[in-house]
Amino acid sequence: MDWDRLRIFHIVADAGSFSRASEVTDTSQSAISRQISNLEYEVGIPLFHRHQRGLILTEQGELLYKKTHGIIDIIKDAEFDLIDSKEKPSGDLSITTTIGLGTNWLTPRLKEFTSNYPEINLELRLSDVELDIGMREADIAIKFHKPTQLDLIQRKLFTVHFHIYASPEYLEENGTPNRIEDLPGHKIVSFNKAPEYLKEINWLENKTKEYKIKPILTVSNIKGILIAAASGIGIALLPDYLVSPEDNLIKIPFNAKLPEVDTYLTYPEERKKSKRIAVFKDFIIEKGKAWSY
Repeated sequence: MDWDRLRIFHIVADAGSFSRASEVTDTSQSAISRQISNLEYEVGIPLFHRHQRGLILTEQGELLYKKTHGIIDIIKDAEFDLIDSKEKPSGDLSITTTIGLGTNWLTPRLKEFTSNYPEINLELRLSDVELDIGMREADIAIKFHKPTQLDLIQRKLFTVHFHIYASPEYLEENGTPNRIEDLPGHKIVSFNKAPEYLKEINWLENKTKEYKIKPILTVSNIKGILIAAASGIGIALLPDYLVSPEDNLIKIPFNAKLPEVDTYLTYPEERKKSKRIAVFKDFIIEKGKAWSY
């Protein structure tokens, strides 16, 4: 099999469509489609089911993907190491973290890094579903829990503190709850289907179960919860890094121990000598130390 076609095959399989694969490779859709058609002709079987909404691997396509995935990873590692052997840090570097932390804490701090290392091409892969850096879904992860894999290097960054917030209008109309016992009668905005590692984000909902209080609104995005609270819909537990003075929110003094979550920077052990990872790690550790929350 042609190796370049096989590489394109993996990109298309991961992207799920010719259009998204075209964006990843900066190549025309027709060229991508032609490469896949040529590969299918080469192996003598269809590798994708074509649908209006995208592409799905056939049974034979799944087999080819699984059998060759390790080879593609070896090639990617070789490319990574070759680029990293240059004197100045350069090349692609992907970072994954949650949508909330990536959008509101990480992104505003990256201007200095991109100015200091203009030859490093940063990519933020923001998702509340954790990507597997051990499987090369990203180069570095900032996680809200301590990784358990033995082959991952980890460094604690900082602790995220949570507090209960509400708009002035809501508190004026409904009063200020200062204890768990004060919560009955209040409207709660909660996270919809929070992942296990972020279960503490629904602390308010969990603490009020005995009172049979159901959230007035659930949102699957932390920024959406903030906007809902600022709009006066209800009270919400929010990470302090998310809230700014412009958000029309009041931090409620609450007589209970509220959640705290440690964050960790982690990356594969085999990349511990990477210059790109080293400079980013040092940069983000310093930013974490300087963070006052």
